Parts: sequence; structure tokens; C-alpha cells
Amino acid sequence: MKHYLVSIDLGTTNTVLAYAAPGAAQVELLAIEQLVAPGEVAGAPLLPSMRYHPADGELAPGELQLPWAAPDPAGVERVALGRLARVLGAQAPGRLVASAKSWLSHAGVDRMAPILPWGLDAADVPKVSPVAASASYLAHLRAAWNARFPASPLERQQIVLTVPASFDEGARALTLEAARMAGLPELRLLEEPQAALYDWLYRHRATLADDLAQTRLVLVADVGGGTTDFSLVRVELGEDGQPLLTRIGVGNHLILGGDNMDLALAHLAEARLGGQDGQRLSAGRLAQLTERCRAAKEQLLAPDAPAQVNVTLLGSGARLVGASRSAAITREDVQRIVLDGFLPLNEAQETAKRARAGIVEFGLPYASDPAITRHLAGFLRQHAQAARDALGIEDDGALPVPDTLLLNGGVFRGEALAQRLADVLSHWRGAPITVLHNENPDVAVARGGVAYSLARAGQAPAIESGSARNYYLLLDAEQSGDTLRAVCLLPRGAPAGVEARLVGRSFALRLGRPVRFHLVSSTADPGGSLPQAGDLADLPAGDIVRLPAISTVLRSARSTDIPVQLATMLSEVGTLEVACVAEDDDSQRWRLEFQLRGEDDDAPDEIALPAELDDAIKRIDRIFGNRSQQVDPREVRQLRAALEHLLGARERWTTPLLRHLFDALLARAKGRRRSSEHERAWLNLAGYCLRPGFGHPLDEWRIEQLWAMFETGVQYHKDSQVRAEWWTLWRRVAGGLSVDAQLRLLDDFAFNLQADASERGRRPITLVDGSEDDMLRVGASLERIPSAYKAEIGEWLVKQIMDMPAGAKIDARAAARYARYLWALGRVGARQSFHGAAHEVAPAASAEAWLGQLLQLDWKKIEPAGFAAAHIARMTGDRSRDIGQPVRDEVLRRLSSTGAPPAWPAMVRDVVELDQVVEARMLGDALPPGLKLLR
Repeated sequence: MKHYLVSIDLGTTNTVLAYAAPGAAQVELLAIEQLVAPGEVAGAPLLPSMRYHPADGELAPGELQLPWAAPDPAGVERVALGRLARVLGAQAPGRLVASAKSWLSHAGVDRMAPILPWGLDAADVPKVSPVAASASYLAHLRAAWNARFPASPLERQQIVLTVPASFDEGARALTLEAARMAGLPELRLLEEPQAALYDWLYRHRATLADDLAQTRLVLVADVGGGTTDFSLVRVELGEDGQPLLTRIGVGNHLILGGDNMDLALAHLAEARLGGQDGQRLSAGRLAQLTERCRAAKEQLLAPDAPAQVNVTLLGSGARLVGASRSAAITREDVQRIVLDGFLPLNEAQETAKRARAGIVEFGLPYASDPAITRHLAGFLRQHAQAARDALGIEDDGALPVPDTLLLNGGVFRGEALAQRLADVLSHWRGAPITVLHNENPDVAVARGGVAYSLARAGQAPAIESGSARNYYLLLDAEQSGDTLRAVCLLPRGAPAGVEARLVGRSFALRLGRPVRFHLVSSTADPGGSLPQAGDLADLPAGDIVRLPAISTVLRSARSTDIPVQLATMLSEVGTLEVACVAEDDDSQRWRLEFQLRGEDDDAPDEIALPAELDDAIKRIDRIFGNRSQQVDPREVRQLRAALEHLLGARERWTTPLLRHLFDALLARAKGRRRSSEHERAWLNLAGYCLRPGFGHPLDEWRIEQLWAMFETGVQYHKDSQVRAEWWTLWRRVAGGLSVDAQLRLLDDFAFNLQADASERGRRPITLVDGSEDDMLRVGASLERIPSAYKAEIGEWLVKQIMDMPAGAKIDARAAARYARYLWALGRVGARQSFHGAAHEVAPAASAEAWLGQLLQLDWKKIEPAGFAAAHIARMTGDRSRDIGQPVRDEVLRRLSSTGAPPAWPAMVRDVVELDQVVEARMLGDALPPGLKLLR
């Protein structure tokens, strides 16, 4: 059976499907059936990559009817996709899911968790994960195709799915997972800049030699709605006179594109509209204004652009029209903000400003420098030697600039933007650059995917590519300064499907015990020359991208070390595969899987362990080991002091040292049951050594082992100090616990603090009693529980606080109780979690209500009220999490009038890092040296 050649461009803004019939050379676009109005279906080549979740009664059942019946991969019963979603979402942006593709590359969140629409608190709007949202667009394409070609189901065709060249292994794997959820388990990934060039090559295949006669190096600049991608392709003449093309470089991932331009204009329009009572727009209304600014931008960038365009922000509810406001955006505004801001005429030596990207506005970590041309200069500098070789020029110190440019992406529909980038490159070259005409940037990537499949079949011009990056394994013990010692696993350009074995390198692999691999990628070549598999290299820290961690326990009948070699391969679908292969038996292989849920990219470097560590472990073994020996209770109680005598003050114990101590305690956990003194000492040390439960290699595995002990509770449950240490342990490691584990702890929190006599019959048998102080600290540390639960806990805490006597004088007992409840409320209502994801914070509306209550207290007499308020009002830069400006201003006034420490109003006024004193007070413990919490 002959297959259709199918290509899908799963874009940030639009999704497109192109195809060629079996044996045909003509590339066509599928007219994708979609809702264009309630109850109205029409075909169009572009499917807006958007979902709209209507309110009950907003649309009649028949108004969402499509020509087919297919379940939503995200599990939402009533949903509109495509053009209707875009229309409805412009009026009610809080119900719109957009930019799912950008979220796939955001490693700072759980991309498989239901977090979209971002920042929404409404209980009647279902949330979906970025992966599920992406799957829903692919499932829609599959259903539309199968309705059009019932005899040739899409899942049985030869499919190419395009992705940004800069997508890392995690984002690529998540894209494949979305395709699997949509019923498309077999496909091949292709990088979008390559696809755009394939489209141009295929359309010019008859005259290719003439068209590329003067070209030696092509820059493909792909700037879409949400991402910016750069690629370099070398052009050489073959023996037959036909051009030979080889991809020689790709850029790093940039969440930077048309969406950022629209948002910048929306900020300008917001300032001109003026907020009611000085309030900033809500996240939903800012999204509505951003959509209006997108349309205005396109009008003002057209050749026959008007002098200005008015953007109108509608009112809401009964005042939909009467409360609407308008502001003018002018041609000069677009020139200044879009052209000069995003494509400035900078010099070639200027590179992007390096700064840690903030999570701003809609929750995405946009590039900290919006100047695309500065990022481009840095990209060309990174690939300078390869570019000189392609151009055939000597190294004279000047930046080598490609002689030919291909522009792709919806941004370059604006002729002024396309011309500006060409002008910048021509200025850098000192001569005009040749621009390859892209007749339709919206569909070029999808069409190019089909051309790629034709090229693989020998029916079209091809681009040699292989791996886009060099991949390395970090050698932790040899890290130093600003460079990282690593061994090359797979060099740039390695062909797909060919395994690279590090024959000259042997590694000792631990079986039956936790292991972790630190892999990084780099688009630069160390020393200017292409590395080979097995080469050692010193990598500049600024040139690498950390891949998702590989942490695992490789199962074996016994714990042992065996010699292995590492084998890597770029799979046929375009993802990196890594395996350990036994040196003496090729059939013994252990495949290593990347972790794809959010975790800290900044893995700590190895730190030298103290020589006294062995003696410290012997002390632990004497107390908790298996040997039968008499140990005086006093020696058990003094274990911590003995360890400090050997290792120094525990506040200075480094994270690697703490984890080694925890591992020693974990291996001897059964010994904790010998006496109440043993149990107290073990719980205290174990919690201290594993705090905050994450941030070091294999902490996830350690938490799993520790959590397995939870249901057994404590042995000496009548000892109040044992019970207190039990809850202190779980509070200290809460940051590493899963959602399910935190919800289980929440049950015990509720039983210990809130259960009345009627509920005692449902009391868990193993429940460990906890004091009010213990339970408040544990409950407030559960940052991964759903935000609705946090709202409920916060309401209960506020009630307890406001019900306390408000006398003229507060005694020590009342002050202590205020401190406990206010500390807990500050953690529960904090805008910036210590370990939870951004979407899990308490709703902003609830936080504002709690602040209104706290403002009724006398902060001079009740100092913890100001501390709690500062965390609840903390500025994050994410409009969906931040409280309104009027409440923020009132909190700032109160902090100023009560003489609060400078760090408190600073965190309310600006996006800042917490100082160590404030951080330790809110966390309840100082962090181990060298460990930094996720931001």
C-alpha cells in the first residue's frame, strides 16, 4: 500500500497540514474543517492553535458540533478549537488556551500537569496540560483528515512533525507524547528552519544550480509567534554541478517572537488607557488588549499603513459597551517598539544581554533581551569558524556573516520587519545580502516537511543534517571555575540511526543503587574544531544547555559495579537515545530515560567531602547499625553533638555531606526503633540531612525510600518529642514530596487540627498526633496541593487569626499564637512558592481578601502580620499571580509606617530575590550551603 506523505507544522499560533498523494509531486494543503462561528463549519489551511472552554449555557450543544465525533485527548467534554476559539477567546481570554507550544519548552513547570489557561482561578473552566493541549490540535487534524480520506487513515501515512531546531530533548519527547495521545504514535521529527528551506529548495528544484550559484552560506531566520530559531546551511557545488547543502549550526531556544511584540504594544496601550483607580489590567483583559494590538501591529506594518490605529478594550458585564476605552497606536510607536526594540540596528559586536529570564505576564520565561538582532550576532559568533570555512574566508577578527538569507515565520509577513533584518545583516557584511523569497511563511514549514520526505525518497534536493548539537556527559569530579569538564557522547552532524560508542572510555556503572547522569548540549565547538565521540573537552559554562536529568536505579539481582561503555544515537524520529553497554557482553544494555517534569537546571557542583566523613558514618553505625552492642542512651542523645565535633557546626554542612549522612541513616533505618532516644535522634537527623527534599542528585529516589516509612508511623507514639520530630521531618522534606504524598499529609493535618468528635471514627490508625504548632508548620509547607485547597486552608487560618482577642495588650501566649498562624498564612498565601510550581499558588483574589483582613490588625503590636502580608503581596511579575495595585500600595504604606525591615517592602514593590534572613524565616530552616531554591 502506498502512503501519503504528510507534514504537520504544530505552531505556536497556527497548525498546518500539507501532503502529497502517493506518486505525486504536487504538495497540497489540507483544508482543515473547523468551527468558524457557533454551529458553522468551514475548511481553512490554518487551524489556530487555540482551545476555548465555554461556560455552561454559553453555546448550545449543536453549536459545537463537528462533522465527526472524537473524544478530546485532554478529557474536556465541551471545547471549541481553531478559529471559533480565537474569536470567543478575544472576548473571554480567561477561557482560552493558547501558546501551548511555548509551554512545552518551559522546564520550570510540570508540562504534563493541567496548568492552562494560565493563572485562572475559576472553578468552572477546565484546565489542561501543555502536552494535552498540543495533542488536541493533532487529534483534530487526524479526525479532519480521516473524514476527508477515510480509506487512508492519517495514522497509517508517512508523517513528519516539525519542531523548533532549538527544542531540547525534553521538549521533543513531550511533542512525541502529544502525538501518541492523539493517536499518531509513528512519525518523524524535522526541525522547522530546515523545513522552511526544504520548501524553498523544492519550489526552485528546476533552477537550483543557477539560483544558488553565488551562495555559500544560508542563514534561516525563523521568527514565529512564540519562538525564534536560527540555522546555518553550507552550500557547495557537487561534481555534477548541483548544489550540496549541509546544515552546520543551530541556535539555542528563545521564547521570543510576535507574541512578545504584541505584548510590548499592549503595555503601551495599557498606560495610555489609564486604569480605573490606578489599577493594572487583569491578566485576562491584558490578553484581550494584546490581541487587539496584534491586529493593529499588522495594519501599521503594511506598506499602505495608516498614521495610527485605535485599539478598544471592551468593558465587562452590563457595561460591555459603555465602559469600553480606546487608545491610539501610531506608526511611530511600532517603529520605536517593534522595529527598534526587537530588530535594532545594532553593531555586529553587540550580543544579547545575559540575565536570568523572569516569569512575566502570562507565566512564560521570555528571553531577557528582546533584541533579536543581538541574539543573532551571538549565534553567528558561536559558529564563526564553521561560517568562515563555508564562506572560504580567513579569520580577520570580523564577524563572518552569511551571504544569503531565508526568512520564515508569521512575523516576517510584515515587510518592514523583513527588510530591517536584511538591512542589519547587509550592514554587518558591508555588502547587500541575497534574500531568498518565501512566498508564504505561514505554510512553508508544513510544505517543507513533505519536500523532506520526497528528498528522503530521492525525489527532491536534500540537506545533510544529522545531530544539530554536540552532546556531552559532565564529569562532575573534574568541574572547575567557569568551565565544565566533559566527554563528548555524540558530535554535531552525527547521522540518524547510527550508534556512537565511546570505545576508548570505560565507566563503572552502579547496579541496584541510584545513579544520575548530567548531560548537556552545545551548538559551539570547543577550540573551534568539531569534537569526536570520546573526546574530553572543557566547555564554557555559558555555552551549554543542561538537558533534563537522567536519574534512575538500574535493577540487578545484587548491588555491584560493572564496567560499561556509553552508546548514543540520534534516533530516526530525531531524539537522543543513551544506553550503558556492558564491556564484556553487548547484549547487556541499560537504556537511560530523561526526566521530563520540571526540576532545577542548576545542579550543584561536586564539593570535596571532609576526611572525617568515614568516622561520622561509623558513629551513625554504632548507634543505628545491625551489630548487637550496648549503647548508652546518653550517647544516642549526643549523636548530633558528636557529629558536629567531627564535621564542624551543622549549619556549615554542605549539601553533598548532608546527603551522604542521610544515606547512612537510611541504610540503618531499622535501628531507629530500638528506643525512644533512637527514634528521636534518627528522625531529627534524617529530616535535617534531607532538607528541603530536593535540589541534589537522586533526592527524588531518597524521598521515595523515606515516604515508604510514612504509613508505619512512629514506634514510640506516646513520647511527645518523638511525635514532634516526626512532623518536623516531614515539614523539612515537604519540598520533595509528590502531590499525592502532600495530600496524604493534608489529611493528617485536618484530623489533628479540625476533626470533631463525629469524625474520630474515621481517624487513621497510624495517625501520629501533632501539636498545633507542628501541624500549622506542616500544613503550610504543602505547596503542591491544589490552589483551591490552599484557599480553604487560608480562609480557616484567617478566621483563627481574626477571632483572637484584640485587646490593648497582647500577652506572650497570644503573641506566640499570632506568630504561628500568621507564619502559616504567609506560606499558604505566598505569591512565590519555595518548591511548588507557579500555577499552584493560592488564588490572587483570595490573597487580596486575606490582606484586607490583615490590614485590620495593628502591625506595630503584631509584627508577624507585616511579614505575612509582605509574602502574600510579593511582586512576581506574573500578572495572574500578583495582587492589584491598590492593595499593594496599602501594604507598602503600612510597612513603611510600622518601620518594617527594608527587605519586606522591597519584595512587595519589585521582583527581587529574598535575602537569606527572610528566606530562612519563611522556610522555617536555613538552606544547606550551596543549595539554592527554585525561583
